[in-house]
Amino acid sequence: MKWTAALSFLLVSASLWAATPAPQGAEVYFISPQDGETVSSPVTIRFGLKNMGVAPAGVERENTGHHHLVIDAELPPAASPIPASENYVHFGGGQTQTTVELAPGKHTLQLVLGDYLHVPFDPFIASGKITITVE
Repeated sequence: MKWTAALSFLLVSASLWAATPAPQGAEVYFISPQDGETVSSPVTIRFGLKNMGVAPAGVERENTGHHHLVIDAELPPAASPIPASENYVHFGGGQTQTTVELAPGKHTLQLVLGDYLHVPFDPFIASGKITITVE
């Protein structure tokens, strides 16, 4: 009997994290910096979004999401909330730019859009990975 309750809990939890379908033609991209650019720290990063709107985390509105910046890491796993760490920076307030301190050297950046629960869309709405050099 206990396993039935546990299984029910897992099924309900999994359904809460089911990926939201991505709208047709949605794109996320970097306005700045550009791939291959050499910059100084702190680095101002501006996010672009096409065919969708931005809404804060926790606000469920059709065809909206919020930005996550992936720094020196791979895209997070699909169908589960994007982790929060120094490599996965959340912009749950609906922000469309940030300024980050990066150590001198090469860094990779990528944007991924999350739904109101911080889960990536299906399929992923992610920018191409860019590489910048910090002086």
